[in-house]
Amino acid sequence: MLLQNSTPQDDGFFFPAEWQPHEATIIALPPAPNWGGFSMTDVRQEWANVANTIANYEAVVMIVHPNDIAIAKRLLSSSIRIVEIPINDGWSRDSGPIVLINAQGEKRVAGFTFNSWGEKYKPYQDDALLKARLCTYLNIPFYPVDLVLEGGAITVDGEGTLITTEQCLLNPNRNPKKTRAEIEQPLKQNLNVRKIIWLDQGTVPDPITDGHTDGLCVFAAPGTVLLNTTDDRSDPNFAICQDAKKRLQEATDANGRQFNIIEIPLAVDVLHINFYLANNAVIVPIANDHEQDDRPLAILKEVFPTREIAGVSGQILAKGAGGIHCITQQVPKAA
Repeated sequence: MLLQNSTPQDDGFFFPAEWQPHEATIIALPPAPNWGGFSMTDVRQEWANVANTIANYEAVVMIVHPNDIAIAKRLLSSSIRIVEIPINDGWSRDSGPIVLINAQGEKRVAGFTFNSWGEKYKPYQDDALLKARLCTYLNIPFYPVDLVLEGGAITVDGEGTLITTEQCLLNPNRNPKKTRAEIEQPLKQNLNVRKIIWLDQGTVPDPITDGHTDGLCVFAAPGTVLLNTTDDRSDPNFAICQDAKKRLQEATDANGRQFNIIEIPLAVDVLHINFYLANNAVIVPIANDHEQDDRPLAILKEVFPTREIAGVSGQILAKGAGGIHCITQQVPKAA
């Protein structure tokens, strides 16, 4: 059902923080032939490893192209629900639905437009339709939104604050005719946030997303932000991360709080900060290398002491310029 005469803000719906309880996680199994130079067997196995790990903590809905049903059944835990929908790629954080909730636990979807990261990859028509098709399958009403936005471009605290980057949302390949104010308005109306904090850019190299926030920083709790940093001044990420830190230090959240910034070291082979908060767990991409993994995992254990820290190999995801957060999208439930 399309909801065209009001906004989520009007109707009391909001996008909760990722640490709030989930009803399920949505993942999409990559269809061929989207990973030139990589073995599709290895790619799908890494996606399946993530899905099977999350399934230990909450329900998983796996979107599968009709051609890949047999493969999915072979790779996935029997507890995972397979949903047959045509798709072009496997990055459900960006193409999947942003599911909103209200105080009564009812659900809606904010139907932002997906244009394949500035039309970098074609075709993408099935991914552009994924939100609407899933809403039909899940019977969730849908607000169409005239704004190009990927889920990985934002992080929210569930209390009215959103962080994004100018590099991504002000990029002419997303919303070329919209001003900053014209981008902020639909973000506030459709995610029900009151304050938007703009960082400059995301970490590099980034050949796809143009500065997604979930490769740079993420809310870990109200008033607390995890931020990727490096001590290597020759790394271009040094200046990027320091600029982000300065902007966060000078900002306050929607409730007037200064941020507690917790730094997490930027690794070479994976983006540890691109983790996913499942129910009672932190699902973290790892490099399978103690030198790179040990300190980030220890920091995450300090930040999330009541959650199990579950590392899953993320090397193929990293080669595709992503991580576990990039392939997952939560369906919230009433707390």
